[in-house]
Amino acid sequence: MQLSHATPIPSWTVGDVTVHRVDEVLLPPATGPWLLPDATPDVVTGQDWLHPHFADQEGILHINSHSFAFVVDGLRVLVDTGIGNGKERANPAWHNLQTDFLERLTVGGFSPDSVDLVILTHLHADHVGWNTREVNGEWTPTFRNSRYLTSRTEREFWATYDMEKARKQMFRDSVIPVEEAGLLDLVDVPAEGVEIAPGLRLTPTPGHTPGHLAVELTSRGETALITGDCIHHPVQLAHPAIGACVDIDPRQSEASRRKLLGSLADTDTLLLGTHFAPPSVGRVITHGDAYRLLPVPAA
Repeated sequence: MQLSHATPIPSWTVGDVTVHRVDEVLLPPATGPWLLPDATPDVVTGQDWLHPHFADQEGILHINSHSFAFVVDGLRVLVDTGIGNGKERANPAWHNLQTDFLERLTVGGFSPDSVDLVILTHLHADHVGWNTREVNGEWTPTFRNSRYLTSRTEREFWATYDMEKARKQMFRDSVIPVEEAGLLDLVDVPAEGVEIAPGLRLTPTPGHTPGHLAVELTSRGETALITGDCIHHPVQLAHPAIGACVDIDPRQSEASRRKLLGSLADTDTLLLGTHFAPPSVGRVITHGDAYRLLPVPAA
């Protein structure tokens, strides 16, 4: 699809900051049963608030791949880089994609050369893909004027992990070229989190991966939090015990999710879901003995 400069890019305001959702691809219906096997149709249809945005009437989950971009303290920031184009992937839904992600990013006002900081919540294939693009047969950094940032714990974990073939390929095409270009910064993230720029904070949410991060934005007393994969889908607000099949430490993942949701419940903080289908953003409210998401439409 060709985008015009009149094509709207969904956005939300957080004080003086405008956060843009940069869409990559709607993932196929089979994604839900694979990724969140305990989110059965009966469980999903039992939460009528999930329909129509987040699930269909048969209990099939809607799951997206997208990134968030914003300007804070003069820094042009991109959080996670999706699946990427032309990548060799074991998951057929991710294999050799050809999307207009970079065009959408540019229409949103964030051309690749203008990005200052890329924050990677963790190093999974669907969060690092646009780190690089193929140029003359070589994988080269897409955001060549940017610093890429992730948790030191995250990178060091994968450095000693016995990777399967597909994961080795992902590191070869989407992580190592950034390291070899000297663009990857590793950050120590203590339990209380760390501020990396005024109004921009990294919060540890381990479990899905050991160094997984959530990203918090604050401006003029307003706050938003980008989930990464601490929460894949709003059904996990109603059932925080539901984990992903690829969680490294399921118990820790659940604990991080419960702590995060408890801190956000019934506050004005916007929750921005990295894989939530549109509208992708909402507020966490208490619902029975757990939570639900009150969607906030894009501006």
